[in-house]
Amino acid sequence: MTKVPFFDLREMHGATGVQEEIDAAVLRVSRSGRYILGAELEAFEEAYAAYCGNAYCVATASGLAALELTLRALGVGPGDEVIVPAHTFVGSWLPVSATGARPVPVEPAEGSFLIDTEQLDAAVTPRTRAVMPVHLYGHPVDPDAIHRFADRHGLAVLEDAAQAHGARARGRRVGSGHAVAFSFYPGKNLGALGDAGAVVTDDPALADRLRLLRNYGSREKYVHEIKGTNSRLDEIQAAVLAAKLPHLDAWNDRRRTIAHRYTEAFTGLPGLLTPRTEPWAEHVWHQYVLRTPHRTLLQQRLDEAGIGTLIHYPVPVHRTPAYANHTPSPTLPRTERLADEVLSLPIGPHMSDVAVELVVDAVRSAALELGA
Repeated sequence: MTKVPFFDLREMHGATGVQEEIDAAVLRVSRSGRYILGAELEAFEEAYAAYCGNAYCVATASGLAALELTLRALGVGPGDEVIVPAHTFVGSWLPVSATGARPVPVEPAEGSFLIDTEQLDAAVTPRTRAVMPVHLYGHPVDPDAIHRFADRHGLAVLEDAAQAHGARARGRRVGSGHAVAFSFYPGKNLGALGDAGAVVTDDPALADRLRLLRNYGSREKYVHEIKGTNSRLDEIQAAVLAAKLPHLDAWNDRRRTIAHRYTEAFTGLPGLLTPRTEPWAEHVWHQYVLRTPHRTLLQQRLDEAGIGTLIHYPVPVHRTPAYANHTPSPTLPRTERLADEVLSLPIGPHMSDVAVELVVDAVRSAALELGA
């Protein structure tokens, strides 16, 4: 029997005291008779923009849609190239492909999970239109390095912050930039009860175009100014997110406490490499990801001890069938090594100290056994 599941949303909602607020929000919308593009959406968009320290928030049906619509709004299209991380979820590449552009992967920095900003210049071609850094696992990419690079080459920047709700980089909240896309998939630090996403921006023209794109290219019924799509965040999801948003900072603080305990307990264990946090970053620990050459055996030992784990991500995007014909086929040894070594441990604001120590004891025991 599992003693510590990898993540349990029912337990998280119950243990953190937010379930009653969620229930009230759902009931309120259910009884309102307004389910699309109503007051709940407007209230959440205003609240989330303010939380990020930005002017506008345009909520969408998913994080994937948030990325794709923003690329389209920035003018990315067929024949263009967009620089993306090699080590990421496929959802960071698919929106580029959906516009007709080509994702150009860049390796993570040595000893890091994040895109190597020192390799970006080498990835630029005459077709490069934008760069899309991913704030992976809750750790932000250095915004100064990204914007210096983008300014040198005249490129747009679209930040993928699907895993970084509440994070800070060099004193600035992730989401305070020109174009920042979020996912509110249920398991995120701020999650809905289904798929949901948003784009946060300081640009009124970009916000206006995104609102058109998400709503059939229309701001007035049956008047379609551009070729848009249907990607509107519904009222129930907006109400749920608004109910959970005031808890986000406290939840992230708890994640940091757990991550600190893990790192304290695992540093120096044979065959394990703990994740690092840069001094200029405020990590929100969407995932706590170890690296080990003994991953299969470690995961097996933890499973036997009742500790749930996951692998983010076992197959590099460039090795998936979806990108089998992606040419030229990149050589990405750091990315492939990470795919063989990463292992994510349970982490979440609902975890008790007892659960944390069960994870600590199981990992330490297994690492000492495997490293002997």
